[in-house]
Amino acid sequence: MKKIATIMLLCFLVFPSLAQTQEQQKLIDLDLGWEKALLESDVDFLENLLAADFIWVHNHANLIDGKEAVVAKAKRIQAGQANDTRGRKSRDHKVVVLGNTVVVSGYTVVDKGTNPVIYHFMRTYVKEKGQYKLLANHTMAIPDEELKGK
Repeated sequence: MKKIATIMLLCFLVFPSLAQTQEQQKLIDLDLGWEKALLESDVDFLENLLAADFIWVHNHANLIDGKEAVVAKAKRIQAGQANDTRGRKSRDHKVVVLGNTVVVSGYTVVDKGTNPVIYHFMRTYVKEKGQYKLLANHTMAIPDEELKGK
């Protein structure tokens, strides 16, 4: 009887952490989908992922985009506007979950040819009707002198 109780206790301790890890991986995969959609100008993915009130704050707030602007840019690129972005690769993801809100942070290397730029990002996802929506994105280019160790 004592063995059964011990096994049940271990199951209660182990399975929630596995579920959390699986949920975190699901969110990292969703976030990687965001990066891919930006690279490929995937209008459908962007329209479905972005919350109606989505906001993207770029470096020092020198540019602030909403859902409309992000989707419109993807449409222009799909229609033939030049796009010099050759690659987007994110890494070092950290996921924090609180209720229906998730923050995913990490680094993205954006390759535009001559000199790739490393950005730190922090994105906020909110689960709505069983589906995660990207509500906010903040990106900050890391100056070359601060790149040591990144």
